[in-house]
Amino acid sequence: MLKNIFKMLLAVAIGLSFTTITVSANASKGQKIILSKIKIKKACHINGAVLAKKHTQSQWKAIYSGGKLAGELKSICPSAKPLKKKYAKDVFDFLHNYASDSGNVPS
Repeated sequence: MLKNIFKMLLAVAIGLSFTTITVSANASKGQKIILSKIKIKKACHINGAVLAKKHTQSQWKAIYSGGKLAGELKSICPSAKPLKKKYAKDVFDFLHNYASDSGNVPS
């Protein structure tokens, strides 16, 4: 009986771990959104790496947590398409991961 309960709890724990992985934001998805949905490269002739290097990780975090990410992107590239709220977490993840002080370079 105890063995069956343990197996069931283990199965539930594994199942929950998969759902948290798929729900979390994704930096590579954020890069695709920057290029294809917002179209920064076409509008302002900069790529995602250059955009991310405009601020440090702490600056991007402050901008995102203050709800000003869309406004900041618009101020960097006024002719780009506006950022939709549903894309903000993925775009933030990309910008934060590749900020000027991160040492990371997007591929």
